[in-house]
Parts: sequence; structure tokens; C-alpha cells
Amino acid sequence: MVVLIIVLLCIALILLWGVSAYNSLVKLKNKGDEAEAGIDAHLKERADLIPNLVETVKGYAGHESSTLEAVISARNKASSLSGSSRMKAEGELSGALGRLFAVAESYPDLKADQNFLSLQNQLARVEETLANARKYYNAVVREYNDKIMVFPSSLIAGLFHFSKRDYIEIEESDRARAEVRF
Repeated sequence: MVVLIIVLLCIALILLWGVSAYNSLVKLKNKGDEAEAGIDAHLKERADLIPNLVETVKGYAGHESSTLEAVISARNKASSLSGSSRMKAEGELSGALGRLFAVAESYPDLKADQNFLSLQNQLARVEETLANARKYYNAVVREYNDKIMVFPSSLIAGLFHFSKRDYIEIEESDRARAEVRF
């Protein structure tokens, strides 16, 4: 009788641990989904600002059409993709925006334009918020990936098909400084 009670207690503890491990994996997965949705919201906000910024720059630097077209092209490409390919395209868009701001430095009247300054400040705020959202996402992904890879929670993760998530990383080409040549 005592042995039966001990066995039942052990089984109950194992089941409680399994439920707890499963629930924590689900919570981490949901936090990752929420973080990804937050990034998408900031990317949408940035995409909405870009046409206004480009139109403002066009008025001052119309002959810089290749830079302006690159920004619009990168924005359209990024808006049409999803998942990791979208994150790569967003990195290309960030590089194109860097080149756009480098071009803007050559136009003193543009740098003094209140509309341009307002748009530039809004975009800088969005970029900062986006960087923080990416950091948060990567932190959640690290915690989630750790949880599904360490024993004994890896048993529950494997049993319920929890899979590893990818980090948001920038491309090597995006690490280089933007060069502008006239």
C-alpha cells in the first residue's frame, strides 16, 4: 500500500512537471509571436513614413533619383515579403535609408526644412523602437530555444513538436558604412 502511494505520488509529480514544462514552452512561444508582431507593427509604421520622406527629399535632390528609387524599391520589396526573407529585405531597406540620409547631408536647405526634420525625427524614433523590439525578440527567442534544448524540458518540446526559432540577424553587407559618391 505504501509503495502504491509512493508510485502514484511520483507519477503525479512527473505529470505536474510535464504540464508545467509544456505551459512554459507555450508561454515562451506566444511571447515570441507577440514580439514578432510588435516588430511588424514598427516596420509598418516605418514603411508608412518612407514615401513622405522620399517626396520631401525629391523636392530638393531630384537628380538623386537612383538613391530615391532604391529606397522605394527596398520598401516595396520588404512590404511584400514575410518571415526571415522579410527581415533580410528590411535590412536592405535600412541600408537604403542610410544612403538617403547621407545624400540629405549634402543639401543645407533640405536639412533646414521643418517637414524633413520632422520626418527624420519620426523615422529615427521608429528605428530606435524597432531596434529595441528586435533585441526583445532575440531575447525571447534565446530563452525559448534554451528551454526546448535543455534536458528535461527538451523531452516535452520534442513530444509536442516545439521547434527552434531563428534570431533576427543583419546581413554582413549591412554592417558596412553607407558610401555616397557624387
